Amino acid sequence: MRSPLPETRWGRFALQWGSKTYLMGVLNVTPDSFSGDGLLSAASPEEALVVTAVERASAMVADGADVIDVGGESTRPGAAPVLLEEELRRVLPVVRAIAAAQPAVAISVDTMKAEVARQALEAGASLVNDVSGLHGDAEMAAVVASYAVPVVIMSNLRGKECYDPLGDTARALARSLERGLQAGIRWEMLIVDPGFGFGLAPQENLELLRRLGELRALARPILIGASRKGTLGRVLGGLPVDERQEATAATVALSIAQGVDMVRVHNVRAMARVARMADAVVRGWPDSGR
Repeated sequence: MRSPLPETRWGRFALQWGSKTYLMGVLNVTPDSFSGDGLLSAASPEEALVVTAVERASAMVADGADVIDVGGESTRPGAAPVLLEEELRRVLPVVRAIAAAQPAVAISVDTMKAEVARQALEAGASLVNDVSGLHGDAEMAAVVASYAVPVVIMSNLRGKECYDPLGDTARALARSLERGLQAGIRWEMLIVDPGFGFGLAPQENLELLRRLGELRALARPILIGASRKGTLGRVLGGLPVDERQEATAATVALSIAQGVDMVRVHNVRAMARVARMADAVVRGWPDSGR
C-alpha cells in the first residue's frame, strides 16, 4: 500500500495533511437541500442568488472555511435528478463570482456529472467532490485527471445490500481509488469519503463513525460529512435539521479523534471552533505558555 503524501499541492493551493483538520463549507445552490439551506428559489432572480451565494461564501471563509463546496443538485434520498443544463445554470455563475470575490479559497464543485465538473473547473473551481465515487459518469475520472486537481471520492451504498458497513465501505473506496488511478489521476490527488448517510442504516452509520480510523489503511486523506444528517436526528429522538448542531459537533470531534483530515459542515463558525479544540488535543497545541 502506498504511503500518503504529507501535502497535496496543485496550482496556488496546498493541503498539508496532518497539520490541521480542514473545513469544507457547504453551499447548496438548490431548492430542495435536505438541510434546508438551499439558496435557490423560484422567487429569486439569478443576480440575487449570486449575491447571496457570495455573501454566504465570504462569511464561511471569515469563519474559517478552507474549501467552499458548491452543489447544484440535491443528493438527499428521493431527490429528483437535475438536468445538465439546469445544474450548469445554477452552479457556474456562483463559482465564477466566488472565485472573483475570494481568490484565496479553494472552491469544490459537488457534482456527479463530468461536464459540470469540467465547466466549473474552467470557471474557477479547484477540486471536485463526486458522491458517486467516479462511478456516476464514465468521463468524470478522465476530466479530473486532465485538470490535475484533487477529487473527493465517496462510498455510496444506496440501493446495495450491506452486510459489513466498514468492510463494504472500504472495498467501495478501494474500487474508486483504482478507477481513478487507471484514468490517470495522481495518487496524491485522491481524497476518500466513507459516505455517512449514503445507504447505511443509523446503527451502521454509528459503527462507521466509531471505526473511522480503520480507513487509514487506504493511505489517503479522509473527509467526513455527517453534518445535520438524518442519523443525528434519529439518535436524539427525532430532532429536526435545524436542531442538530450539537450532534454535528460530536461527530466532528469524534472524527478528528479517529484521524479524519477534513470535515464537510454547514455551520462553519461553530464547527471551526470544535475542530480547533479537537486538533489541540489530538494534534497538539503550539502555545507553550502556561
